[in-house]
Amino acid sequence: MAEQKQEVMAIRREIKIPEGVEVRLENEELVVKGPKGELRRVFSHPRVRVEVADGVVSVISDSTRRKDKAIVGTWVSHIKNMMYGVVKGFQAKLKIVYTHFPMNVKQEGDYIIISNFMGEKGIRKAKIFGNVTVKIDKEEIMVEGINIEEVGQTAANIEQACKYRANRDPRIFFDGIYIYQKPKRSDDLWQ
Repeated sequence: MAEQKQEVMAIRREIKIPEGVEVRLENEELVVKGPKGELRRVFSHPRVRVEVADGVVSVISDSTRRKDKAIVGTWVSHIKNMMYGVVKGFQAKLKIVYTHFPMNVKQEGDYIIISNFMGEKGIRKAKIFGNVTVKIDKEEIMVEGINIEEVGQTAANIEQACKYRANRDPRIFFDGIYIYQKPKRSDDLWQ
């Protein structure tokens, strides 16, 4: 009886590097540089690897396990976010809403300071992460940066700082800061 060899098909996803973006691999750290800045991220896994050659970033796994396929897809999304961020950047928008007490919002260093929220005497703070700029314009807050995770986390921190600590009916008390535009990537760089 002849021994049959099972051929293992590798998982391979490729991302074309957009014009004006430089991508290089330093050990397991991927460096993406573009007009808006530079992002670095470590991609380390025993069964998944990243290769950069001929204007293409390849994410490859020799394993066909479902978990490895999921990691390949996740890494592709992270790399696309990095490329999009250094070319166009990300933006989140928040709306300041108050009906009962006028809320004061200002930036001090790495924090957003919220005072007079629901008439409270104390202040509330929200941490600004990484290399993110925050612009406060009357009733709107804009969070901008090249790293989607830092932009999203900063916007979430600002929104979470205005959560009610007492039992208040949200149908009556609308006061708070709410995200109305999340940072997202469009795939127009790869078409």
